[in-house]
Amino acid sequence: MAEAEKKLRIVIADDHAVVREGTRNIIEREPDMEVVGAAADGEEAVRLIEKYRPDVAVLDIAMPKLNGIEVIRKIKVTQPKIAVLILTGYDNDEYIFALLEAGAAGYLLKDVSGRDITQAIRSVYSGESVLHPSIARKVIRRAVIASEKPGEVSPDIELSEREIEVLKLAAKGLSNKDISDSLCISIRTVQGHIHTIFHKLNVGSRTEAVFQSIKKGLLSFEDLAK
Repeated sequence: MAEAEKKLRIVIADDHAVVREGTRNIIEREPDMEVVGAAADGEEAVRLIEKYRPDVAVLDIAMPKLNGIEVIRKIKVTQPKIAVLILTGYDNDEYIFALLEAGAAGYLLKDVSGRDITQAIRSVYSGESVLHPSIARKVIRRAVIASEKPGEVSPDIELSEREIEVLKLAAKGLSNKDISDSLCISIRTVQGHIHTIFHKLNVGSRTEAVFQSIKKGLLSFEDLAK
């Protein structure tokens, strides 16, 4: 199969068989996606993700043995750039903050449509955040407050002026198209900058990139509030 036709490889994890199989069916109807593994608990999710090294992991929060937060923390050690989408019934600020801080790229409730799920998978894979901007700002502000040494610039990471501009706009919830319009550059160029930022920071999502940039002194909350 040509590179342009390569399917997104996805692992799903949910302890409810009906939800798990329903999610698999939704995903596998898409011609550009395939489910390479489906887990019924957190430990199995970690094993499948380590075995198959998927492009995207779709996880529930409440699972036996390891919960979604614990799964993310474990897989991010060996696969920091994997995109993680949370699909859950829990609408709780504390859960959202903990999951995004751990490395989730998106957070959806289970009452969304199948189309929303597949579009979210494509979005997190391409580096977009799947999160309402108001929630994103709230958790980013908490990340600033929680940072032990805000403003202390890490000497081992350098982002260009343009990369900082792209990251600021991404942190405000702008899509790649909105960023391209704002900076008068092509969407492909925006995607290139996002990819480079992820590589330099060793992360797999915009939210992670913002957290790391704040903690390393590359961005401040004031930058994001402008």
